[in-house]
Amino acid sequence: MTEWIFIRSQSTIKGGSKAKAHHPFIWLILYIPFGALGGFVSVALTFLATKKGLSITEGSLIVASQLLVSWLKWLWAPLVDVSLNPKKWYLFATSFSGFGVFAMASIPLGRDTLWLLLVIIAASNVVNSIVGMSVEAMISYLTPKHEIGRVSAWLQTGNLGGTGLGGALGLFLLQNLPQAWMSGAIMGGFFLLCCLALLPLEHVPPHVTNQGAIESIKTVASGFWQMVKAPAGVLASLLCILPIATGSAQATLTQAAVAAYWSAGEADVELVQGVLAGFFNSIGCFVGGWVCLRMNAHKAYVLFGIVMAFIALAMAQSPNTVSMYVFWNILYSWIVGMSYSAFTAMALTVIDKGAAATAYNVFASLSNFPLWWLGLLLGWVADEKGAKVMLMTESALGLVGVAIFIFVERKLSALFFNSY
Repeated sequence: MTEWIFIRSQSTIKGGSKAKAHHPFIWLILYIPFGALGGFVSVALTFLATKKGLSITEGSLIVASQLLVSWLKWLWAPLVDVSLNPKKWYLFATSFSGFGVFAMASIPLGRDTLWLLLVIIAASNVVNSIVGMSVEAMISYLTPKHEIGRVSAWLQTGNLGGTGLGGALGLFLLQNLPQAWMSGAIMGGFFLLCCLALLPLEHVPPHVTNQGAIESIKTVASGFWQMVKAPAGVLASLLCILPIATGSAQATLTQAAVAAYWSAGEADVELVQGVLAGFFNSIGCFVGGWVCLRMNAHKAYVLFGIVMAFIALAMAQSPNTVSMYVFWNILYSWIVGMSYSAFTAMALTVIDKGAAATAYNVFASLSNFPLWWLGLLLGWVADEKGAKVMLMTESALGLVGVAIFIFVERKLSALFFNSY
């Protein structure tokens, strides 16, 4: 694996010129603000929710407001493809994401302020989604096909590692600084530092130029439709909308009232869902990328989904001790990293170098839809039936999703194509 991670290559950009070879570590740095804002919400704010008097269901709304944006972001993704350029979009979105974290930290968490906080989270995630879009557009433009597995690993390490960092650092700062707004200011400053990683990258122009706004959107939509109706596009879309390898239980397991089932306290959650989750997510990303170099990304994604379902089931049946909370969350984080890396490899294999922000984020939006409704469902189940039943519910739905995909894939293969 070490040899695979550090192989360098050149990629050809549009116009036939050679792009300078960059180690994909650069994508990790650029993607950290995207993951870290999500971690601040899903770990730091979510853990504090029940400690501040909110129910588990109300705490789930914090993550749901974030995911609501995530499965609607295809609506504004074409803007990144047809206007400005990815570097300018990244600078704009990262700056305002930093301001969004500052605003979240400045709002006292409680029932009286919940809806205001939800609005701020949603608005911040609209802007933060453009951070991801701009990076994905640059990656698609500058990455050759044979580098997809490797780049996918580094990108999702930035995403999930950033989530762990944002969650652990955010929770630590919120709990230890004299004023909550200070934690947001520090996080925002960290986001801005990541912009320095743009400096060595080549200029990537907008996908569509010399067209009006309506014509540009039509060009992008037409290109995406041609891509998604191909066999691989059909299967990728199907995998995205099914509750396979979602990792949805992770946010619910973070809540103080749920963690308490295993006698896990604040320090345990900060360590497991922040630092350790980020570390093992990252390991999972590299393992998943390595697997996708040797195995069809669609099949790898399904395989990882099956493993995730059995990990959730095993955690549900394990003794409710702190050590079991740590052990099973580490395994869960590991397989989440593998799954996210497989998703990126699957998406990058299907999309071309054209309207990359739109194409990638349509797939990302589709995949976030089951995260959204499943996250709300699991929060409600944990409230009504307890943590054990919550995990069993996620496991069962994941296996049902796998069964549906295998059935449909075989029917499509028999009717329309021999392989994908």
